[in-house]
Amino acid sequence: MARITKRDVEALQPPKEGQAFLWDGELRGLGVRVMASGVKSFILQYRNEAGRSRRIVIGRYGALTVEQARAKAKIKLGSIAGGADPAYEKKGAKGKPTISDLCNWYLKEAEAGRILGRRSRPIKASTLESDLSRIEKHIKPLLGRRLAHTLTIADVEGMQADIVAGKTAKPRGKGRGGVTTGGSGAAARSLSTLQSILGHAERLGKIDAHPSRGARKLAGNKKDRRLSKAELVELGRAIRLAEQTGEHPVALAAVRLMLLTGFRISEVQGLRHDWFEPEYGFIRFPDTKSGAQIRALGPVAVELIDRQPVLPNSPYVFPADIGDGHFTASKACLVRLCAMAGIKGVTPHTLRHTFGSVAGDLGFSELTIRAMLGHASRGVTQGYVHIDEALRLGITRTSDEIALLLDPRSQQTPSHFPEGPDVSARATSNLRSQAM
Repeated sequence: MARITKRDVEALQPPKEGQAFLWDGELRGLGVRVMASGVKSFILQYRNEAGRSRRIVIGRYGALTVEQARAKAKIKLGSIAGGADPAYEKKGAKGKPTISDLCNWYLKEAEAGRILGRRSRPIKASTLESDLSRIEKHIKPLLGRRLAHTLTIADVEGMQADIVAGKTAKPRGKGRGGVTTGGSGAAARSLSTLQSILGHAERLGKIDAHPSRGARKLAGNKKDRRLSKAELVELGRAIRLAEQTGEHPVALAAVRLMLLTGFRISEVQGLRHDWFEPEYGFIRFPDTKSGAQIRALGPVAVELIDRQPVLPNSPYVFPADIGDGHFTASKACLVRLCAMAGIKGVTPHTLRHTFGSVAGDLGFSELTIRAMLGHASRGVTQGYVHIDEALRLGITRTSDEIALLLDPRSQQTPSHFPEGPDVSARATSNLRSQAM
C-alpha cells in the first residue's frame, strides 16, 4: 500500500461496530484507526525489546495532520529503537499522583495532624491557611495537572518565574478575598511550599523520589525597616491626636502594645487575660511561631494591658466590637497613624524590628534581643531561656525608651516585680502545666 494521504483518511468509512484500520505503506507501523462513532486517530503499532506487540495513539485526526502524525511517529520509532516502550510508560503513569493530588493529600493529612512540621510538631492552622492560599492561587494553576514524578527543577523554577511575571495575578473578585498579585515574595514562598509538599510526599511514600530537589528559591528582601527616634516622636504625636479625633481606642492600645513589647501583631490581637500575669510582669503564650513561650513585659506595657476594659464574656484583652472573637483592625489603624505622621513603609513587623533595634542601640547583645523578641534559640534549648534579671532589664529599658519617645511628657515608674529566679521557676512551671 502507498503512503497515506489526507484524501485516504477522509475517505475511510467507519464500521457498523468495532474499529477499522488503514496502514501506511511507507512508514511501517503508522496507521489510522476509525471507530464506529466516526472518530479517526493516528496510531503506531510496534514491537518492544521483548518482542511483544504494542499499540499507542499518536493523536486525533483533525488535531494532527497526516504529515504531523508521520513526524511524531518517526520520533517515537527512534526512541523505541533505543529501548523505550511508550505504551508501557503510559500505562505505568496511570495511578501516579499529579501535583494537585499531592497538594490535596498534604492539606488533608496536615489538617488531621498526621504530617509533622518544624520541631516535629503538627503544622499550625495559620501555616496551613497560607499554604492553601499559595496552592490555590499559584501552584495548581501552573503545575496542578503535571504528574509529580515527571516534574523537574526547571519546571519548579519556571513556576517561580511565572509567578514573578504575574501569570497568576488576578483582580479582586466578589467576597472577602484579596488581590492575587504575584511578585518575588509570593513566588519564593510558593516554591518553598511546593518543595515542602514534595518532601513530605517522598518521606511518607506517596512518591518514589523528590523530583525537583535542588531547585533554587529567589532571595527575599530582608525586612530591615525600623522607625527612627524622630519617627517615633511623630508617631507618638499622631497617636495623641488620634485619641482626640475618634480613632478606635482598642486599635490604638494594640498599636502601642506592639511598640512597647515587640510582639507580633497576631500575638497582640489574640492576647488573652488568662495568659497575663501582672503581678510578675509576664505573658504565658501557650503557642507562638516559635512554640510555647514566656515573655517578660516592661511596667509601662503591664500598665497598658491593665487599663484595658474587661468584657464579661470575652477572654481577650483586645476584644472585637462584634462577635466573640478578638480585635483584628490594628493594622489598618497603624496605616492611618503613619499617614497622619507622614511616615512611609511601615508594617506591624516594622514595630517589632524597631523594638529590637532600640534594644541594640541601648547596648544589649544579639542573643538577649533574640530572647526579648521570642525568637527560637540557636543552639540552645528554648526551655533554658528564663526570665532572668538581665532579660527583664533589657525589656524594661527598651520599653521605657520607646514610651518616652512616643510621649516625652510621660514618666515611667520603677519595676516592683519579684526577683528573676523565682519568677522564672514559677512561670516555667505554669507553662509546663498549661502544655500538659
